[in-house]
Amino acid sequence: RKSELLAHLIKEHSWYQVLVFTRTKHGANRLAAQLEKNGISALPIHGNKSQNARTRALAAFKSGELQTLVATDIAARGLDIEQLPHVVNFDLPNVPEDYVHRIGRTGRAGATGEAISLVSREEQPLLRDIERVIRRQLPREVVPGFEAGSTPSASFVDAPAARDARPAPRGQPRREAGSRSATPGKPRAPSHAAGGKGAPARDARPAGQPQRAGKPAAKPRAEAPRPATAPGAARPGRQSQHRRDERDTSVRSNLPPGWK
Repeated sequence: RKSELLAHLIKEHSWYQVLVFTRTKHGANRLAAQLEKNGISALPIHGNKSQNARTRALAAFKSGELQTLVATDIAARGLDIEQLPHVVNFDLPNVPEDYVHRIGRTGRAGATGEAISLVSREEQPLLRDIERVIRRQLPREVVPGFEAGSTPSASFVDAPAARDARPAPRGQPRREAGSRSATPGKPRAPSHAAGGKGAPARDARPAGQPQRAGKPAAKPRAEAPRPATAPGAARPGRQSQHRRDERDTSVRSNLPPGWK
């Protein structure tokens, strides 16, 4: 409930020229928007803001036109504001030395100033580190109505984001909330064949496209009977008649003529 507590303190004590420190840039944007929503003029300054935007915000803050300036540590390093009456540590810094630089911006040159830190239960270790560096214990105070566990007011409760409010991917239509049907105008292709068993359908095609005429199934080609042996190959164990009739005439034989 830090945002609500800060708005309460600013309104209750009529604070002007309040320099508020946050830990992150997004936190500065969010806090400034919540203060504006509750009637407190506020602007954030951080590294994502242009130089012109930071210059305009700082000029409005110095002139008193802007009531609250929400800054990060990096953006506030070059700020030079005389007689700054209020510094608020909305978030405690992770580095204890940054706390000293923050509160040193008020009460300069003998002027009076006030530095306040809003500390949650989770930030107690950071507070102890700061006290160890400055070698003193900071006084604690619980603001009535903002005790731990108290219910925040409706103006500081963020509305839950819609589940289907996320932007749709580029090139795809955005799905309406609660709708689970397919894209309008486009029929859903069957996911299974008529025979079942999880087989994907083969006839799925866009609507309006004529179905192709089915081609007759090709008959299986009959294979020619294979010969037992290749043509011209001699069977093993048998000699051709031509080879038996061949005779080397250079070999002499003692057999009588007519004998083979």
